[in-house]
This record gives sequence, C-alpha cells and structure tokens, in this order.
Amino acid sequence: MKKTGFLLMLVACVFAGLSFTYVTSEFETSDNWPRKSKRVVGTNIGDEAPELAFAGLDGKTLKLSSLRGKYVLVDFWASWCGPCRRENPNVVSAYDKYSNAKFKKSKGFEIFSVSLDKNKEGWKNAIQRDNLKWKYHVCDFGGWQSKAAKIYNVRSIPASFLIDPNGIIVAKNLRGQALHLELDKYVTKL
Repeated sequence: MKKTGFLLMLVACVFAGLSFTYVTSEFETSDNWPRKSKRVVGTNIGDEAPELAFAGLDGKTLKLSSLRGKYVLVDFWASWCGPCRRENPNVVSAYDKYSNAKFKKSKGFEIFSVSLDKNKEGWKNAIQRDNLKWKYHVCDFGGWQSKAAKIYNVRSIPASFLIDPNGIIVAKNLRGQALHLELDKYVTKL
C-alpha cells in the first residue's frame, strides 16, 4: 500500500512539474511581449494588422503598410450606410484634430478608409459630400463580398481598427467621443 501511495505521489509530482513548465513557457510578460517571432496577424487587439492593398480614388494601389510609423484608423464604411454617414463628421473631426498632433513614438495620425460600396460614383460623391479630406480611400466595389471586409472579418459597418505605429491593433470600433479619448492617450501635444 505504501509503495502504491509513493508511486502515485511521484507520478503526481512529475505531472505537476511538467504542467508548470508547459504553462509558464506559454505566457509572455510585459517585459518581453510582444515578441516579433510570435506575432499573430489577425484582427484582435494585440494582433498585427493584416495588410490591405487596394485601388484608391485615382486607381493607384494604396497599401496600409505604407503608413507604418503613424497611428492609423482603418475605417470601414459605405455611402449607403446611414450610421456610417452619421459617424463621418466625428471621423473628420478626429482627422482635423489629430493629423498634425505630436504623438509619442509616432509620426502622426492618418485615416485609411475602406468602402464597401459597389457603385464608384456613389462612393466618390459621398467622400466629397462628407468632406473626407484624407488621401487614403480604397474600394474594390465588392460590397459585403469585399476582400478587405473578409480579411478584417467585418460583418457590420461602421467598423474601425486603430493601429499603432508598429502595425499592432490597439483598439476597435471606436465611435463618437471614444475615438478622441483613445487618441488622446497617445498625444503629447495638439
């Protein structure tokens, strides 16, 4: 009986030791997180933002990665989307306020608008009417079948992703004052 108890205790200790080693090897602390070798490309906060490369207003390809070094708001919207159009003045306000602000460890702020429109004229007219003055506007005219929407798993709009200067998603779906409050965290001087 003592022998069986001893063996069970030994097996339990070995199992506990192996479990502890496995669990602690999977955790990352704030000292070493994020490790570039373990960086996940995805759409969750903390993930590296997936690349977007689509035609802009002039037909030339615009790449999200070309904005590395800046905070970037990836803004999914469409000309036919009422809530998007009502949110556009807030997005314009954020652009006006933060595009020339001084940021911690950043070259500034930019907006990368992704439209889920199917109609080019409707898209262009909405950009003009809503005074969306930034230069990064893309659309593949796929509507809900847009490649960008699939890459970012967008199922409703408006949708947004705030990306830091290293290309990491730091916040999602910021609307109204929440966008301004989040950007204020990173600004050193307006």
